[in-house]
Amino acid sequence: MSKNLVIVESPAKVKTIKKFLGSNYEVMASNGHVRDLPKSSLGVDTENDYEPKYITIRGKGDLVAALKKEVKKADKIYLATDPDREGEAISWHLYYALKLDGKKVYRITFNEITKGAIKESIKNAREIDMNLVNAQQARRILDRMVGYRISPLLWAKVKRGLSAGRVQSVALRIICEREDEINAFIPREYWTLDALLKCGNDKNTVKAHYMGGSDDGNEIPSGEALEKVLKDVKNAEFKVTDVKKGVRIRKQPLPFTTSTLQQEASKVLNFSTQKTMRIAQQLYEGVDIKGEGTVGVITYLRTDSTRVAAEASASAKNYIEDNYGSDYVAEDRLDKKETKKIQDAHEAIRPTDINRTPEAIKASLSRDQHRLYTLIWKRFAASMMSPARYETVNVRIDASGSRFGASASKMVFDGFMRVYSTDEDKDDNMGTLPAGIKEGTVLKSVDFDSRQHFTQPPAHFTEASLVKAMEELGIGRPSTYAPTITTILARRYITKEGRNLYVTELGEVVNQMMVGAFPGIVDKEFTANLEMLLDNVEEGKVDWKTIIRNFYPDLDTAVTEAEKELEKVDIADEVTDEVCDLCGRNMVLKYGPHGKFLACPGFPECRNTKPYLEKIGIKCPKCGKDIVVRKTKKGRRFYGCESGAECEFMSWQKPVATPCPKCGGLMVEKGPKLMCTDQDCGHIMNKPASKAEA
Repeated sequence: MSKNLVIVESPAKVKTIKKFLGSNYEVMASNGHVRDLPKSSLGVDTENDYEPKYITIRGKGDLVAALKKEVKKADKIYLATDPDREGEAISWHLYYALKLDGKKVYRITFNEITKGAIKESIKNAREIDMNLVNAQQARRILDRMVGYRISPLLWAKVKRGLSAGRVQSVALRIICEREDEINAFIPREYWTLDALLKCGNDKNTVKAHYMGGSDDGNEIPSGEALEKVLKDVKNAEFKVTDVKKGVRIRKQPLPFTTSTLQQEASKVLNFSTQKTMRIAQQLYEGVDIKGEGTVGVITYLRTDSTRVAAEASASAKNYIEDNYGSDYVAEDRLDKKETKKIQDAHEAIRPTDINRTPEAIKASLSRDQHRLYTLIWKRFAASMMSPARYETVNVRIDASGSRFGASASKMVFDGFMRVYSTDEDKDDNMGTLPAGIKEGTVLKSVDFDSRQHFTQPPAHFTEASLVKAMEELGIGRPSTYAPTITTILARRYITKEGRNLYVTELGEVVNQMMVGAFPGIVDKEFTANLEMLLDNVEEGKVDWKTIIRNFYPDLDTAVTEAEKELEKVDIADEVTDEVCDLCGRNMVLKYGPHGKFLACPGFPECRNTKPYLEKIGIKCPKCGKDIVVRKTKKGRRFYGCESGAECEFMSWQKPVATPCPKCGGLMVEKGPKLMCTDQDCGHIMNKPASKAEA
């Protein structure tokens, strides 16, 4: 019998695939890439048409030797790396590292690790797709050029250990811009008014929301305006002017893509993007199911497609009809309207078998595996089910020219919500209105409920909302979202408190330098356009080296100019007036992982260190001591009293010396404005012009 060798990426797949293929197949793993650009140099010959210089990755020599040994025994070699650009590139590198020229070599891909999918992939074996390989080569070389040309500049101008990246630097800029929006945001007051009304002898009250007067908008801007509205409506007749009844459809969700899975797992399970991908990888590669053995329970996890195979769709609809009834089966599943290119090489993320319910395999999964699998299973099942239907009633009411509105909705068919619903879905059931209410009905006012509100600034990014923003802007691809966020967290450019992401002082310095010296690299539109060009390479429309040829000269020029023009950022070893308690030397500023601190210059003889309290020249409004710059444990900057816990003063915005002209209180910077910290005052004014501006 002939001997066949199958090479996969991950050792976790070996046992599963070997079981499916039998004794005539040997299955081995490459453990990811076996060749890459060298770490010690750029690895791209810029004088020879940007030819990459690939070498065997250090530590992979023994593995490559073992693979070569098996290659000699095999009649056919199947390269079964992941079904995406990266996987195609790994197969291509294996071809050259194992010297497979002249051998019977086949490329196979499968979207799920099941017996049927593996057998089918063998039947449909093909050659390596060089368009996919070249798209990945272009991405790798672009990233290498940005990282290896700009990172040394950051080392020279800021500190060693920093890095720049084609995608990570844009992600950092997005977060910095959001922080600037939040810091510049000035809250605006507004009021809401609800009238509690009775319809005839009905004991229940109707809550009607104020929707505006006859000649103004629907917003009540101040307490004075509220008093005017109340004066007009307190003794007015509340008359129903319109009643509309209807049916509202809540459409079923689409199955998960990488991005939407990361977002939903963050919101529902509080998983980081990195954790979501790690657990999804385990579910894809295979888990030991009692009675079945090791099998992959979800399809491939890196995808931006919502497509579902016809066989999987038919199986899901049969399951839904058998378990919930024919009314619950969707007639046609809605496909997402896309404005950008979708890499549709594989399907949405779904269970490999809809009949393998979360409860049926719970005992075979870890707690986190079960929670994520449940989310994926329910979302897929819901995507194949009918929409939910609500009966709605909307009532418009007039009171001396002021307009009020009341509405109610009642679920009449739960549809997909039988298996899957979000908090947003649960808020849709809004009670009832009196049965006798109709046009012309006069309602009696019982009470009024008025509330003061202030507009809120944009929300801080979370991992989920950052992934959503990156996807919408076309920055990165499914495989890059989690590594990008992980990198900027690891570099301490951003920090995570609760679910929110905040920029650190180090992140601000790096972003300012990147925006100032390399505006093109951190331009969102430019980065998105590069992604589109890589898609065109994949489709065979653009030569991959054309992208590199157009990109590198501009980068080289920008780096050369920045080396000359950028000033070094002195964030360490600055001598201060603080005297060392142990040896009497003047302490110096150092920069550690969490920011600035004071250290004795006599190290290693004297190892004394102190927290660095940077005074801003403003006195604390509570105790009169100096206000200093402080940081949370995770590196987020705030302003507090030098007394620390003894004084409760703190502010996220920077206090200024200019007192409030209205009440004399402390004012803080809010973008181009100054705002009084006294909520009862709330005075806002423009920043005084600096001497340079004057």
